[in-house]
Amino acid sequence: MVTGKIAVVTGASRGIGRAIALKLASEGAKVIVNYNGSKDRALEVKQKIEENGGSAEIYQCDVSDFEKCEAFITDIIRQWGRIDILVNNAGITRDGLLMKMSEEDFNKVLDTNLKGAFNTIRFASRQMLKQRSGRIINMASVVGVTGNAGQVNYAASKAGIIGLTKAAARELALRGVTVNAIAPGFIETDMTKELTEKVKENSVSQIPLGKFGKPEHVAAAAAFLASEEAEYITGQVLHVDGGMVM
Repeated sequence: MVTGKIAVVTGASRGIGRAIALKLASEGAKVIVNYNGSKDRALEVKQKIEENGGSAEIYQCDVSDFEKCEAFITDIIRQWGRIDILVNNAGITRDGLLMKMSEEDFNKVLDTNLKGAFNTIRFASRQMLKQRSGRIINMASVVGVTGNAGQVNYAASKAGIIGLTKAAARELALRGVTVNAIAPGFIETDMTKELTEKVKENSVSQIPLGKFGKPEHVAAAAAFLASEEAEYITGQVLHVDGGMVM
């Protein structure tokens, strides 16, 4: 349980982020639902949390913007006095073959997926060190481990997340702050809905459990890593992938 904790979840208006926000709220955390473009979806998540007896606020911030992240985290600390849990889930894709990929598409994915996580950790970690406690959970991906054709930007960003996680875990450990990553496989989200049936069939054939995961599976892993039960776990990458990369 994470009762009474202040939890920030980036990219929480849909998909995996939404599921994590709902899960943490159901276990007693006050959740800051971060979004960039979709205020209506963020409000829906907030409403869902409150209907279930939880507590949530929404906060617009483009995590790729260093100065906006500073204002974002500073405002949360000013209002609630602490940050206990930070889930860096915000992410985008701009898929394309390496030889045809634009510099803009490469930079945008790295700026959001990797630099965005750095930005929030950069400002939240200072408060966590003062508290001598904190849980940071970064969203990696199986493609950050295996690579994937047509996703050099996304794979690079997620491999970077793993390195960022391990380095930050070493820096923050002595003050009781843990930093871990989750590497989802194929999860039923808006991103996977866009895949063709042939691609889906080929993907499922690579998964020992024989099916795509659900956002709730990733949310359960995040809730565990955010809990007191995980206080002796840091610098790890937890694969939630049906055995795909075992």
